Amino acid sequence: MEKDLSNYRKSYERAALIKRNSPENPMELFQTWFYDADNDNNVDEANVMHIATNGSDGFPKNRVVLLKRFTWEGFIFYTNYESEKGKAIARNPKVALTFFWHSLERQIIVKGNAEKIAENMSDGYFESRPRGSQLGAWASHQSEVIKSRKEMDEKLRFYEEKFKDKEIPRPEYWGGYMVKPISIEFWQGRPNRMHDRIRYTLQEDYNWELDRLQP
Repeated sequence: MEKDLSNYRKSYERAALIKRNSPENPMELFQTWFYDADNDNNVDEANVMHIATNGSDGFPKNRVVLLKRFTWEGFIFYTNYESEKGKAIARNPKVALTFFWHSLERQIIVKGNAEKIAENMSDGYFESRPRGSQLGAWASHQSEVIKSRKEMDEKLRFYEEKFKDKEIPRPEYWGGYMVKPISIEFWQGRPNRMHDRIRYTLQEDYNWELDRLQP
């Protein structure tokens, strides 16, 4: 199988990113860009992000998760703590996040440290999830090998019966992480591949240093 993609090209011309107009705190710019994406009819899920972790096999692994909250401190998502990504974070909390909004020709790259959030925050979010998603958290041992889809469906039916007419508690192995950034790069596509790249780097005094990077 072979497919030559060398002629796939697009000129990025929608906007510019100027350093002197950038706010001092990157989370302020993130909020602006996120709202732009959330209000764009061509963006299906503005909160889709990729998270990369370092695995025990020495390989990095990237996958898609959903951003559920952002604050001045960082970015919050939820997962199974015993999943492949959860185990990777336990070994090495240094992770990378990427947001890409194609219709806006924008990308954001975050480097930071992932920390478990408070249990009551995880409880509150779990309670807000649809019942089916709550049951799925109990039925799935995320990332573990299973023989068949039938076995998965049987596990789901078991928990449906177990929690019938009952509130579903949050499993201890399921909850949230906050990624606290040490670096956030904002990428705006420009013509001729001369893209705008502004990087914020956290300093020891907790202020942010801004740099323009070459494309």
